[in-house]
This record gives sequence, C-alpha cells and structure tokens, in this order.
Amino acid sequence: MPRSESYPRESFSPQRTTTSTTSVHVTALDGLVNVNSLFTIAVFVGLSLTTPGQHSLENPSACDAGIDVAEKLLVFEVVSFSFFLFSSLVAQGLKLAINLLNSKDVDEIFRAHINLKVLRFGMLASAIGSVMGCLFLMLSMVNVIQIRLGMLSCGSKSAVHAVVALVVLMTSAIIVYISTAVYSFLH
Repeated sequence: MPRSESYPRESFSPQRTTTSTTSVHVTALDGLVNVNSLFTIAVFVGLSLTTPGQHSLENPSACDAGIDVAEKLLVFEVVSFSFFLFSSLVAQGLKLAINLLNSKDVDEIFRAHINLKVLRFGMLASAIGSVMGCLFLMLSMVNVIQIRLGMLSCGSKSAVHAVVALVVLMTSAIIVYISTAVYSFLH
C-alpha cells in the first residue's frame, strides 16, 4: 500500500500505525509506570527510617550512624522520588497521546499526531528517569543499611554483605534494563 504524502515518514498516522502496533508501546509504558509505583513505595518506606538518634543493631555505639547519614538518606530518597515521578508523568503523557491517536470516538480536532522521534525520545527520557531513580534509591538503601546495621567504616560484616548484595543485584538489573531498552529503542 503506498504511503500517503500528507503524513511525514516519522509520524504515526491511522494508515501506517495500527492499534496492535501502538498497544506494545502502551503496554511497555504501563509496565514502567507500575514499576515506578512500586519503587515509590520503597522511597516512602525509606523516608520513615530517617529518624535521628536511631541505634544500629551492632553493639558498639561508635558504629551508630550520625545525623549526616540520615540527611543523605533523606536527600537521596527525595531525588529518587523526583526521578520516578518524572518518569511516570512522561510515560502517562505518552500513553494519553497514543490512546488519543487510536481512539475511534475522537473528532479529528482532538486526534493526536505523534512524531515517532518524539515518541522514542519520550520513552528514552522515561527510561532514563527510571534508571536514575533506581540509582538514587540504591544509594539511599545503602544509608538505610548503615542506620540499621551499623556504619560500613566499622566493618560490620552484616552491613557489608547487605551492601554488596544490594549493589551487585541492583547493578545487574539496571544493566539488563538498559540493554533491553537500548535494543527496543534501536529495533
């Protein structure tokens, strides 16, 4: 079927894009929003642990985290929440535009015209926001571990093991996520 000259090559049009094609985008954006929601819950759990003067589970009080660790935890949690909120709002905006594009009940005035480059850039921005949120969430969790299990500088074995497990698993998951996002972006 020849392409209509009234639509540029990069834009979605009713002739080029079917509902099933863009439903993949909507499903991916739904998944991103759902994961961001779960991570946002983790942010609020971390915020509940920022009470000053908490004693760690280690016996020597010299291993207790100071107020500076609680401050870093709070800052990392807020930055993480900001990235997750950014990512979710961009994804929701893209979903709205795609759904308006596919809607049969909407007048031509309200029909969305989405440039493919804008869609890809929006999905990339949403993915980057989610990755950055995960990195800051990981940093905040390191501080939670130090508050609850003792400072890493004290050599608490349980704290070191928890941090190593957290960093290895989170880094591996982020690498897999970035790889699949780049693959889907390029193909």
